[in-house]
Amino acid sequence: MSIRWSLVIPVKTLVAAKTRLAAATGPHRTRLAVAVASDTVSAALACPLVARVIVVTADPAAAGPLDALGADVVSDPDRGLNTALRTGAAHAVRLAPDDAVGALQADLPALRPAELALALEAAAEFDQSFVPDALDVGTTFYGVRPGRPFTPRFGGESRAKHLAGGAKELCVPGIDSVRRDVDTPDDLRAAVRLGLGRHTAAVVADLWPDPGLIPSSRS
Repeated sequence: MSIRWSLVIPVKTLVAAKTRLAAATGPHRTRLAVAVASDTVSAALACPLVARVIVVTADPAAAGPLDALGADVVSDPDRGLNTALRTGAAHAVRLAPDDAVGALQADLPALRPAELALALEAAAEFDQSFVPDALDVGTTFYGVRPGRPFTPRFGGESRAKHLAGGAKELCVPGIDSVRRDVDTPDDLRAAVRLGLGRHTAAVVADLWPDPGLIPSSRS
């Protein structure tokens, strides 16, 4: 029987979200941030190995839409990303102590439930593990088996930090959508090529009826 997962997704206060997309999106930046988080949460909830999604946020503008999608929203203590993740993980363990716990970045607008399932199946084989981002610098997922210490090391060059902390790097083929986080216009263009979720696709269509007009990060 497959291990079931509680996934913790941290969502920044929207005024601080996606600042590297500010020039490209203008006044629509926060709308895009909510859409991206909504697609991430929706895909995670649709994954058959995910029992629940816990969103950690201090922003009511994000909490409302994500709660409506079916996420369990808890308050961010506002002491940094890893503290937010540990807060969500503690909540998850209280709800379901026999489930594995994972941290998933909120900026995966092309996330596919089946690809997430491949990553979670691989993660279930190790006490702690992670998925590197598409640039092999950061991390998009970190997870632990039931009962294991949850010690996320997100921020900056987190791939190296997770490796140094003893986590197993998951080199799973066919999980491009799990690795494609979006911080810059070039990231967004890459996510468009993978296929956006419906919330992000709607915002992108409003801003750029021709996706080829999305500016490059060097514009």
